[in-house]
Amino acid sequence: MKTSKLSIRLLWYITPLVILPLLLLGGFTLTNVTSSTQKQAKLIVSRFVEQQQQKMFNYMEIYQSTTKLLSTSPVLSDYLSLPDQESLEKTQRLGALMDVFASYSEAYPDILSINLVNEHGQSHAFYASNLNRAPQSYPFFAQVRQSNLRQQQFMQASQDGGTQLYFVQQIYGVDFNLNRPQREGYIIVQVAPSLISSSILEAPYDNTLNLLVSASGEVLFSSDSHFNQSFLSVEEMALVNALADRGKLDSLVLPSIDNLRRMTYSAQLSGGYYYISTIPKTILYQSGKAISLTTALIVILSVITLPILIFIVVRNLLLTPIELLGEASHRVGDGDLSVALPAHDDDEVGILFDDFNHMIKQIRDFQGELEDYKLHLEEKVENRTRALEEMNRQLEVAIAEAEQASQLKSRFLANMSHEIRTPLTAIMGFTEQMLHSPTATNSALHLDTILRNSRHLLELINNILDLSKIEAEKLAVEQDPIELLHLLKDVESIIAPMAEQKQLGFTVHYALPLPQQLYSDETRLKQILLNIATNAVKFTETGSIEVGARYRADTARFEFEVKDSGIGMSQGEMSRVFKPFEQADSTTTRRFGGTGLGLCISKNLAQLLGGDVSVESAQGVGSRFTISVAANHPAAEFAWIEDEAQLAHDHVVSTQQLDQTQLEADILLAEDNPDNQELLTLLLGAWGLQPDIAKNGAQAVEMALVNDYDLILMDMQMPVMGGLEATEMLRHAAFDGPIIALTANVMKHDIDTYLAAGCDATLAKPIDREKLGAVLLKYLQLEEDKSSQWNSLLQSEKYLQISRNYVEKLPDQLTQLEQFFTDQEWESLRALAHSLKGSAGCFGFSNIHSAAGDLETCLREDNPSKWEYAMLSLTQAIRYTLEQEHANLE
Repeated sequence: MKTSKLSIRLLWYITPLVILPLLLLGGFTLTNVTSSTQKQAKLIVSRFVEQQQQKMFNYMEIYQSTTKLLSTSPVLSDYLSLPDQESLEKTQRLGALMDVFASYSEAYPDILSINLVNEHGQSHAFYASNLNRAPQSYPFFAQVRQSNLRQQQFMQASQDGGTQLYFVQQIYGVDFNLNRPQREGYIIVQVAPSLISSSILEAPYDNTLNLLVSASGEVLFSSDSHFNQSFLSVEEMALVNALADRGKLDSLVLPSIDNLRRMTYSAQLSGGYYYISTIPKTILYQSGKAISLTTALIVILSVITLPILIFIVVRNLLLTPIELLGEASHRVGDGDLSVALPAHDDDEVGILFDDFNHMIKQIRDFQGELEDYKLHLEEKVENRTRALEEMNRQLEVAIAEAEQASQLKSRFLANMSHEIRTPLTAIMGFTEQMLHSPTATNSALHLDTILRNSRHLLELINNILDLSKIEAEKLAVEQDPIELLHLLKDVESIIAPMAEQKQLGFTVHYALPLPQQLYSDETRLKQILLNIATNAVKFTETGSIEVGARYRADTARFEFEVKDSGIGMSQGEMSRVFKPFEQADSTTTRRFGGTGLGLCISKNLAQLLGGDVSVESAQGVGSRFTISVAANHPAAEFAWIEDEAQLAHDHVVSTQQLDQTQLEADILLAEDNPDNQELLTLLLGAWGLQPDIAKNGAQAVEMALVNDYDLILMDMQMPVMGGLEATEMLRHAAFDGPIIALTANVMKHDIDTYLAAGCDATLAKPIDREKLGAVLLKYLQLEEDKSSQWNSLLQSEKYLQISRNYVEKLPDQLTQLEQFFTDQEWESLRALAHSLKGSAGCFGFSNIHSAAGDLETCLREDNPSKWEYAMLSLTQAIRYTLEQEHANLE
């Protein structure tokens, strides 16, 4: 192999630049690899101990909170408040208290027993999951009596070699004569330390020894059972305490364990306990020695082999291609255009070779094209002339299409101008008439005209928006169950009066058998049927309108047929009828009006629903439109309508007086606002329901665990414990009944949060009576009440009294608002605004509801620039409401 001078010079300069840094890097690596290994090992052990410490802390915190919640139970307070001489009632309340103990034990399986003892350690109420008797005494009870702490925890070694965990909570009663708390006894909860035992057995390395020791040095838990209930000496505990204060891994010898030097990490837990994790130092750092030897071997091999590899790489990748390129360039310079460099790798040299080959090819092609131009110049000019003529023809077609589109747009704009101005003229004219003559006798007729034209204008705008969404492919359709008879009866209730007004016949035909349901978008399907049926009425002067329904099992589609005896259409008109902004012809627009959007939208919607719309028509005879949509049945088997008797049955759920229905539904209402409590109680009373009231989430959890409620209405923002936390705790405690969230925050992410926490549905404040009834129908199988009953309820004296009571409280709430704003108590101000938003909307004060919502939003978004304006709007709304109520009373 020939060695060039360039390769030798490159090796002479590159080799020292590579080898010297490699030697320095290898030396640095060898000196620091052991230190890095030790630091990594310390970090692993430290993080492991911190994780175990946090895990045990969280475990103890859960049962501390549970013990505290149990000590505040109303049932426990009722039991302690009764004198001992009332034995019968005392026994009854003891039974209720045992039920509470049992419910907590079922909710938290690690609870072994719950004991209520007095000041002297005597048991008054004891519940154990294994049905054991109450212990005669506790070894730590003397320490409990001497301590002033309300809550304590103890780890006590048992005779079977294990360790038990105890949580103690002092119970205080109230001396109403002295107005001071009086200690009534203690709640002692025994917990099986399952999580602590599993944490002790986990280890970051093999041969790791984990210990949990008391302040006196007793080993309570150990990953090696031989050390359970052994003791560390006082000197060893002093070393452990000092190590815990430093908070890092360090070398330590514990003679009580063995005489090995161990790397030890210590962490102090609450209650004076210590978590200790140790591993022999030789085992922990032995991996670092292997890494050091491997690193040294790699450095030596690199120093030897790198110069050789550099020579080979430089020769193959750089010098040889340069020699080939130089030889090829010399041949091209001599006029040899047949030169071609060999294929090379996909790198810069390969690109250079490809570019060189491409350059040679281009030179050859240019020479060939030059000869071709000389021979075929006239032919090329003729071809170019024909291409220009073809382009001119295409341009003329495009100009004609543009002119047609411009004419269509102008015709559409003129039509839309007429359609929009016509209802606007009526709306503006009758509005001005009523402003100038407010006491005119035909005001109701004018208002009806304004409303009718407003609906027509809204329908026009909705059609344009629907078409825009369809063309932008942004229109989404649902797939929900639809009752077929319910759908067709709704269409009949709208179209039949229109046909009767024009003295036309109207019938609905059913091609039996028919499935009872289809799965589609009810709103869009009804829109299609109404569009086509109203067109049939509009374009028919005499005769009748027929609507038919049948099911095609072969295609799994429903087909709806709308047939009329109207003006009909020609073949040309039928080809344009489904295009946007077009009707049969201009005389149709002048005679019947309309925008030409209805059929276009209907066809597109039907295609989105898995079907289509087709038409058959003859001028002067009438038209027949066929609408097909996919049934989308989720299963092969479904219910059918097979005879006329089923058609006569009204599938719309009939309303019924609930006071005639025997109901035995237990409902819990968790709501902190007294006005909302009274209002919801009144509304539920219309269905014969009397809810239990909880003023905060803690009471709701307590009452739901003791009582078996059929449904819970849960406010999401309450003091002591919010509705979200209460719902999560109830679901954790295996409460499986329906929970309905009551909230004034109805953004999608808020609703998703409530549903994720365990709520079954949400009701927005102010409470909508129809939605409340729908929730009760769904979860309690109740029948909806008649609208007249709701109206009479809202006009009842009790409801009016609740509303007057709410207004009487507004001055005090106005004072609180101004005081919170002056004192800059923003969180209290936001909570009060949230309460006002919910309660004001319930009583119909929409101005207060809207202003309070704006203030709450500003405070939540932390936007101080808008606080003062939002506060002013809310105070003015309250003052205006008070003035109006005062004027009404006068």
